[in-house]
This record gives sequence, C-alpha cells and structure tokens, in this order.
Amino acid sequence: MLTRDTAAFIDFARRSAHDFGPATASAAFLVAPDGFGLATESATDNRYMAEAAAFDAARASAQHRELQRALSSELPVVCFAGDPSTPDAVFPNNVFATARGDAHSGAQGSARLIVGRMRHPVRQREAMRPDIRRFFHESLGYAEIDLSTQTHVCELTGALAIDRARGLGFCGLSERCDEAGARRMHDAFGLRATLMFDLAPGEYHTNVVLAVLAGRAALLCPDGFADAATVEAIATIYAPHAIRLSSAERSAFAGNAISLHPDTVWMSATADRALSEASRAALATAGFTVRSVELDAIEAAGGSLRCCIGEVF
Repeated sequence: MLTRDTAAFIDFARRSAHDFGPATASAAFLVAPDGFGLATESATDNRYMAEAAAFDAARASAQHRELQRALSSELPVVCFAGDPSTPDAVFPNNVFATARGDAHSGAQGSARLIVGRMRHPVRQREAMRPDIRRFFHESLGYAEIDLSTQTHVCELTGALAIDRARGLGFCGLSERCDEAGARRMHDAFGLRATLMFDLAPGEYHTNVVLAVLAGRAALLCPDGFADAATVEAIATIYAPHAIRLSSAERSAFAGNAISLHPDTVWMSATADRALSEASRAALATAGFTVRSVELDAIEAAGGSLRCCIGEVF
C-alpha cells in the first residue's frame, strides 16, 4: 500500500505486527567530512544551513571522529573517506540505504543496497562512488537497487522515515522527493505500507521532523508538517509514546534522532540540551536513554546526527 489516504494507512498500520524485521540496525556506516564546507546548491532548499563563514572543517572532522567512537560502543561502525568534491557527503543516509526482507518474504529476504536519486548535482556525484557500492556488493554480498539514474527525486531515509519492525514508511513530499520517487523507494525497501504527506513549506526532509524509534515510539515536530491531521494520525500508531516536539526543539535538531539499540536514542548535544523536561521524561517512559555527541560544526551544513548515519540491516 502506497497512499495519501491517512485513514486507510492508519487502519492498515494498526493491524501490522512487529514481525517485518529487526527494529534497529546491526551496524552503521559514516562518510568523513573531508572537504567539508558550504554546498551552495543544497543551500537553496535547506533553511537549516549556516553561512559559509560558520563552517569549521577541522572542528567538524574532530566531532565526526568522536561520533564514530561513541556509536561504536553500541554497534560496529564503518567510516568511508570523504571527497572534497562532495561537501555534503557527510550525510550519506540520503544517498545510500540498506534493506533486508520485503512485504512478501519478511526478514529472511535478500539483503540489498539502495542508491537514491538526489536533487542537486553536487549530491548526485556521491551516488557514483564505486567504493561504497563495492563494499556492500563484493564484501557483504548485497544486491543493488540503483535509483540514481531515473529522473524522480528520492532522497532515501532523508525523505522516508521507516518503521523497520512493522515495514511501514512515512514519506514527506518536498523538492527532495516527489510521488513517483516515493513509489520507487516504497518498492525498493519492500515496505508493507507507505503514507505520503506534504511537509510544511520550507522543510526539506522528513527526518528533521519525524523519527520512529525502535518501532515503538515516535518524535514528531508538528510545525514541520503541512497538515496537523497527519501528525495526529501518525501519533495514534505510536501512542502512548508519540512525543510532540516544540519549534525550538525542532530547530535544535531534536527530531533528527535515531535508535541504534532498542533502549537508546541518539541525537546531537545541541538537540539534547534543547529537550524539554516533558520530552525527556516521555522518552524515559518509552524505555529510552538519551545519548548525544557534540556536532554543532556539522550542523552548520543543515543536518545533524541522524543524517550522518547510514544503517546496515
């Protein structure tokens, strides 16, 4: 099911068991911020990006190394070299993603690498990297689904938040993903059902305003959605652990979070500091410990911790 019909999606989601696959990844991969700086093309539709003078490549590199060290305490983490010609490559989750299983075969289906279609040419270059493709295909034995050569924009887990436990997708439409791109991602990930909805004007990626945590909780930023009814509908799926974040929390990237273990949620230190007591208590009630890493230098590029992480399923 791929639909804009919220009621039909919610009815389907409520009947979907947590048996589609693991709720969290078995490993993660990063791309180092080599050549880190302002990507002017990306800045045209990413309101979170700072001015060029705010970029500090050395600080970004040090923070990225600390991110890898911190994440490695929970799961294996591979870091690929960056490329000065692709200053946005520090956010690989938009370009590369993995899936295992589909709506018919479940978690035992074949493992595959999915390569996305990026909107801007500066990011399209990232999809051409042979090393990441070869790592998954030759070293790990993953099949490849290459969406990068078709014409419809689909920026993978930037545009598509996924409940891996139930096989559900939440796809926010913007300049970074159209309906045809959503269809291609829905099929590539083999999801049971995907809800399409419009992001609020000025929002570029779903993963800035929505995070599904280990299949049992959600962080939602209501002002990032075009229609408040969409927020309330998604919240019904994850009640009582649907946590609505304020505009200040969204601006600090608290919605750009990820669970890499069933009991923890990772976000940047900026986001952690911005969490209200109510949001922190709600996460604790849902069974999550907040872990964070200082990433303010990387956040100048308009993304945060979740954007830095490619998941290996």
